[in-house]
Amino acid sequence: MKKIIGPKGASSGEEKSADEYAEKPEEVLNEEEIKEIEELKKEAEVPIKEKTFKKPWEKEQFSMESWDPKTKLGRKVKDGKIKNIDEILDKDEKILESEIVDSLLTLKTDLISIGQAKGKFGGGKRRAWRQTQRKTQEGNVLKFSAMAVVGDENGHIGIGTGNSTETLPARNKSLRQAKLNIFKIKRGCSAFDCDCQELHTVPFKITGKSGSVGIKLVPAPQGTGLVVANELKKVLKLAGIKDIYSRTSGKTKTAFNLVKACIDALKKTNKIQIKNETRN
Repeated sequence: MKKIIGPKGASSGEEKSADEYAEKPEEVLNEEEIKEIEELKKEAEVPIKEKTFKKPWEKEQFSMESWDPKTKLGRKVKDGKIKNIDEILDKDEKILESEIVDSLLTLKTDLISIGQAKGKFGGGKRRAWRQTQRKTQEGNVLKFSAMAVVGDENGHIGIGTGNSTETLPARNKSLRQAKLNIFKIKRGCSAFDCDCQELHTVPFKITGKSGSVGIKLVPAPQGTGLVVANELKKVLKLAGIKDIYSRTSGKTKTAFNLVKACIDALKKTNKIQIKNETRN
């Protein structure tokens, strides 16, 4: 029998026969063993999902299936017992879940520029975040505030504010609060020189006030447009008003009070009952 020297790792003096290095015959597996091996391979295989990275300011779309309502009103909406938000607003029921509004309306959102940029090159420019500081023993604590407006451009409007130590959480809080504060306004065609009978302006003259700011909204004929400040155009457009005149007083540079005064005026359209929401 031939003797061969083992591998390099073996110590000197150890010798193994060639029969030990000969290839052993492969074992034949049964059908059952083959099936078990295939099943184990399938279990070990993990499907690789493509990762989709979302930008922090992109909000996930509302899903009715994943919504778990916490209130009685929310359960009615999910069960399909309430299909129109006017059923809730006419009864003056309080909305405690923003998902109720998401499921019943197709909303558009916008931010009101209530802040002002600081610095050498950006001083005086309007921005959506209002920044404040609080002095503490640990140092300055920053706080950001935002004001959001939501609407369906068909007579439903809501406004809300939110604040946080960061900008995006403040925006999300303001949007949620705006949905909870949504209300319905009345529109009509009441300008003296317009007889189109379409819902394009306010039904009568209305006034609103917030702080030192006062506003008066006057009906306008079709084709006039929104003769108001830029920040008020965002509110009235989402409310579904296309033509209007306005007159303001007070410190109108404060956009926060100016928008709140406009909302106060729009709420007064519900105090008078109008036949078919048009001029008779």
